[in-house]
Amino acid sequence: MTSSHTDCHFCLQSLRGRKYALREENAYCVPCYDSLYANPCEECKQPIECSSKDLAYKGRHWHEGCFRCAKCSRSLVEKPFAAKDEVLLCTECYSDEYSSKCFHCQKTIMPGSRKMEFKGSSWHESCFVCQYCQQPLGTKPLITKDNENYCVPCFEKQFAHHCYACKKVITSGGVTYDDQPWHKECFVCAVCKAQLSRQRFISKDECPYCVDCFSKFYAEKCAACKKPITALGGAKYISFEERQWHRECFNCMRCSASLVGQEFLTRQDDILCHKCGSA
Repeated sequence: MTSSHTDCHFCLQSLRGRKYALREENAYCVPCYDSLYANPCEECKQPIECSSKDLAYKGRHWHEGCFRCAKCSRSLVEKPFAAKDEVLLCTECYSDEYSSKCFHCQKTIMPGSRKMEFKGSSWHESCFVCQYCQQPLGTKPLITKDNENYCVPCFEKQFAHHCYACKKVITSGGVTYDDQPWHKECFVCAVCKAQLSRQRFISKDECPYCVDCFSKFYAEKCAACKKPITALGGAKYISFEERQWHRECFNCMRCSASLVGQEFLTRQDDILCHKCGSA
């Protein structure tokens, strides 16, 4: 600017016919303005004179020609850039040095683009999708299987076990019986409906029964003690002419000697050892 009516606010020299600069409505000759107010350039450390363009970023200043990528020296004027430890880099150099690689496509996640992070890995937002329906996962609940991410509905549809009884998804826990999955609350005695997940049970015709119900309705009765004979705990029994005995009950009716593995005789409904039967 030039003026014929103003004196320099600092040195009081006439500004008539000279260039000057204004600051807070006061006029300064160029030498005074530069000495008082010019910012030092971050790159060359020289003052940025009022006749030069002053580029500022986060309180720091550069000459237009000094505003360059610290690695490749390309100008950053009117171009996107990134800062790392107060060093300015073009987006290409920053990406090469510091940007994450997308776990899915293995391409660089460029500065300024949205990055999704999950279990220590990073994704482009467009790559962070359900493996089955390909819909963006964003911040939705998800489940990972074999390094692939699934939204909950798709995971349940593809992989979750369904209860053999109610056919609904088993989200946690569960019981396996006869190679079929069950909810714990669905795994009940076929007769009394008592839960069997924490007690012993007996199977008959592919149905589970609590010990009491099985003994009451299905177990054979010992010919000697009349109590049910069950296979619970690996119990063994003796069978003869459509009658059954507990192993420990298969004894001579007279002398009570065990007949397991021994010759015996019958007299009506009694079983006798060879000695008692021959007497």
